[in-house]
Amino acid sequence: MKMPASPRDLDPLSRRMSQSFDVLIVGAGAAGMMCAVEAGRRGRRVLVVDHAQAPGEKIRISGGGRCNFTNLGAGVGAMLGENPRFATSALKRFSQRDFIARVDQAGIAWHEKTLGQLFCDGSARQIVAMLTDQMAGAGVSLRLGVGVAGVTRAGDAYQVRLSDGAAVHAASLVLATGGKSIPRMGATGWAYETARAFGLRVTDTRPGLVPLTFEAGLLEETRALSGLSVDAVVSGGGARFREGLLFTHRGLSGPSILQISSYWREGEAITADLAPGVDVFAELKAMKQAQGKQAAATALGQVVPRRLADWICQRAGVEGRLGDQKDATLATLGGAVNRWSVKPVGSEGYRTAEVTLGGIATDQLDQGTMQARTVPGLFCVGEAVDITGWLGGYNFQWAWSSGWAAGQAC
Repeated sequence: MKMPASPRDLDPLSRRMSQSFDVLIVGAGAAGMMCAVEAGRRGRRVLVVDHAQAPGEKIRISGGGRCNFTNLGAGVGAMLGENPRFATSALKRFSQRDFIARVDQAGIAWHEKTLGQLFCDGSARQIVAMLTDQMAGAGVSLRLGVGVAGVTRAGDAYQVRLSDGAAVHAASLVLATGGKSIPRMGATGWAYETARAFGLRVTDTRPGLVPLTFEAGLLEETRALSGLSVDAVVSGGGARFREGLLFTHRGLSGPSILQISSYWREGEAITADLAPGVDVFAELKAMKQAQGKQAAATALGQVVPRRLADWICQRAGVEGRLGDQKDATLATLGGAVNRWSVKPVGSEGYRTAEVTLGGIATDQLDQGTMQARTVPGLFCVGEAVDITGWLGGYNFQWAWSSGWAAGQAC
């Protein structure tokens, strides 16, 4: 497997000298590196800086280390934000098929998992290596372990002070540092702060694709279910997803919960069908006629996991034989499975959130170039922008597409 090119191999800029570039990209993540490749291939002199010690760290850890690098269904319908349609131009001009072609060209084997999600057969490091190799081939300079200490605009260019004292002069500045999610990896709100400093509007931000939490009383009630996973249809905030649901020691997680978390608002309830496609009330009525001597919990345990069946019956105060239960009682059990309504108290926050919802407002940017409408030469890409995708490779595709679009223009 090819490893990412060494930062030293990509770093002709000495630590103390002042140097000019056509493009300075802050952030060596998915969007930043894609932008760098495209700008470099256009003959632009490009410098990428990142305070991390390695490029593409979120790529490296994604998908359990195999990188869910795109989704076959990636499109504007899977995007959230004030104006999700802003993403249309970039997603159409550089689509999932275009990125797949690059992965194929790099010789990276991949497979489709579920719901159009594409993963590397091997390590996510292969995607990082592909991008760093392409940057090197395009003449891009990469500096790691270096942050930005200050940015000013002078005339038609940007003067940037780096954290080690070096100064950079660039005609274009690209904000590609992402959002606040996963702060242990160095995530900050720097892109938002910088955008505001240049007069751009930033929408409210909050954690997205994140587990939801319960208050202490409900946590105690559901303690016996911790670790249990079921297929579920979860609804809330006008959205609906069918994927796995996981009971945790803090509340709920699993793909369906992460998806709905992007639509959920504090104080609202969500509804979960814990046996999709099964009319539990009808099943119990049929079993009452045919197998009435079995315990109600045993009968329900033929429809859902026994641990869940025991919990539902205990919570509803249902004991004894199935044949002795009134239809109203069976309807209650059916509703507890097919229409379980629960009100989370919050989320696990940015600590475990996969993305940040909100960001640099799209009405401040040109959808074709990702350039700020009122600040020439300032570009915003990836998660820093108020476009967020569903779980399953959609956010990576937005990073590739928006980075590509900016790379054609910066």
